[in-house]
Amino acid sequence: MNRGMMLKLENLVQLHCACRQLHSLSYRKIHRTQWKPVKSSTYPMRPIQPHPQLWQTDTFISAVLSQCRLLATKEGKRPGKQKLPPIKPKIERQEVEIQQRMTAEDLARAMDKDIDHVFEALLLTGIDLDSLEPDSVLEEVWIKEVVKKSGMKYKWAKLKQEKVRENKDAARRPPADPALLTPRPPVVTILGHVDHGKTTLLDSLRKTQVAAMEAGGITQHIGAFLAAEDGVMKQTIESIQHAKNAKVPIILAINKCDKPEADPERVKKELLAHDVVCEEYGGDVQAVHMSALKGENLMALAEATVALAEVLELKADSTGLVEGTIIESRTDKGRGPVTTAIIQRGTLRKGCILVAGKSWAKVRLMFDENGKTVDEATPSMPVEVVGWKEIPSAGAEILEVESEQRAREVVDWRNYAEQQEKIKQDMEVIEAKQKEHKDAYKKERESLANLTWRQRKAALYKTNKHLIAMRSKERVESDRNVLPVIVKGDVDGSTEAILNILDSYNANDECELDVIHFGVGDISENDINLAETFQGVIYGFSVNANKSIQQLAAKKGIKIKLHNIIYHLIEDLKDELSSKLPPSVVEHIIGEASVLATFCVTVGKSKVPVAGCRVQKGQLDRKLKFKLIRNRDVVWKGFLTSLKNHKDDVQIVKTGMDCGLSLDKNIEFNIGDEIICYEEKEVEQTISWDPGF
Repeated sequence: MNRGMMLKLENLVQLHCACRQLHSLSYRKIHRTQWKPVKSSTYPMRPIQPHPQLWQTDTFISAVLSQCRLLATKEGKRPGKQKLPPIKPKIERQEVEIQQRMTAEDLARAMDKDIDHVFEALLLTGIDLDSLEPDSVLEEVWIKEVVKKSGMKYKWAKLKQEKVRENKDAARRPPADPALLTPRPPVVTILGHVDHGKTTLLDSLRKTQVAAMEAGGITQHIGAFLAAEDGVMKQTIESIQHAKNAKVPIILAINKCDKPEADPERVKKELLAHDVVCEEYGGDVQAVHMSALKGENLMALAEATVALAEVLELKADSTGLVEGTIIESRTDKGRGPVTTAIIQRGTLRKGCILVAGKSWAKVRLMFDENGKTVDEATPSMPVEVVGWKEIPSAGAEILEVESEQRAREVVDWRNYAEQQEKIKQDMEVIEAKQKEHKDAYKKERESLANLTWRQRKAALYKTNKHLIAMRSKERVESDRNVLPVIVKGDVDGSTEAILNILDSYNANDECELDVIHFGVGDISENDINLAETFQGVIYGFSVNANKSIQQLAAKKGIKIKLHNIIYHLIEDLKDELSSKLPPSVVEHIIGEASVLATFCVTVGKSKVPVAGCRVQKGQLDRKLKFKLIRNRDVVWKGFLTSLKNHKDDVQIVKTGMDCGLSLDKNIEFNIGDEIICYEEKEVEQTISWDPGF
């Protein structure tokens, strides 16, 4: 023991002895006489002292110190005693970030080893090393086995926020996978127009894609089928423009060729103005005359698609993470959100994590075009996917990610980016309004700069007098004529088609059209409550409203209008908009008369001008309104104070009869003036919006 420890021990012993001495002194004050025990003949006893004497303290201290010195001496003289070596810190194993479907080369790079190290670690496993290449994709079991045999521990790679901000979609696959870095194959655009009242794009494509999509990666951009009776419409031109921007080939599908008035040649000639030249006119665009309603020439369309795919040598890669495109989305009562998609790359299996737009899914079930359950979907295969958290939009791109956490991160980032973009647009509108108000305020102040404060106050009061006179509620009701609507469709494509038509609404000056909500699925109680709040109308396309919903809507006075044809829905919407317009007043002419002579009649103390007239057409009725026309200008409008035939007051004067009349206003008549008798009728107005069909 060192000297410091010995000194501390001595101090503690001295303190203990001092405490015992103080206790002994206090005891003696209380018991001054020393008690003596009674001697017994059986057990002789000797006197016992209750407390140790003072001399015992020094003896106790010396004994303790001697024992401490003895222990210190024995410890120091113990033979062969050495100090323990310092404890070495525990060496932590290196962590390796792994991902699904990593290649051997990727794994070696992540472990900071060469490729031979990975092959040596796989010697005693069941994998066939002869077929193993540096770019071969390893299964998850083999990846973990290699990491463990290398004395390392693995962890799943996480999506970094900085990486997502640089490339929002880079999270869908590992960047080093050579199977995913190959260029995407070109795609084919099929132009056409979908008649939503008879068939849908999905129903038509399902009959052709089974054969046409076997070439792999065929369709990505699908427009609308051209109607042979309608010619080239606006949506067809937009599809052509999208195809040119995407630099993809085109196949022309001319629909409704079963109708007698169909003229496919006119369609081909009109497309020449948009640089779409068919094979009949020396171009390279295939044209197929078809009928989606009767199913005519659908296989011809499939053969044309396959032929074009073979000419372009289109190939689809079945390895790597899944990529695809959503054709349609809907809500199923038993399955929830369901999407119909075409796989363009990779192989889709149960349990895959997918991201599309602002929604993600873990695939639970898959169905083919015949409604049968399938376990995997290869490229060019249309398939229904069940397991989406929310309904994605039609046309959205499907990307596979390695984990649910990454899917949530990608969706959260896309929502954040969209929110920021919306905030940016709102700020631009706010700044523009602020600038407009500021300029108007400066202009107003400049006009009042040279006035005194009394003159300025009077001028401002005169300017805003009409606003002060109106109540706020009355001003809101008089300024705005709005029709709030809620749109519900059976599938996402139908809802999108209806919204595209509503985007062309251009009669806001007559009645403002406000789409407060749209969605997919049957009409629910939330839709009723929302329509009640905004006093709107609910329009449903190919959806249902059960009896309880209809009773609730009738109780709250909400209109529910269900249709199965888009044209009928739009016509109903136009009628509803027209009903919101105030009726217009139309003048209906009853009779016409010309002034032949003028004279004055004294009535009381004043003279009243009187016109002598002859009725040229119809009849003059004293109860109706009249107007005086001079040189094609209306000089006066009002009622007659008197109407006489000769000297008799009459109510009606018919064609060819002469009469004298006076007005409710003193106006001098001229020979040749015209007197028109008319009545006003209120006529309902029609909205001027033309949706184009």
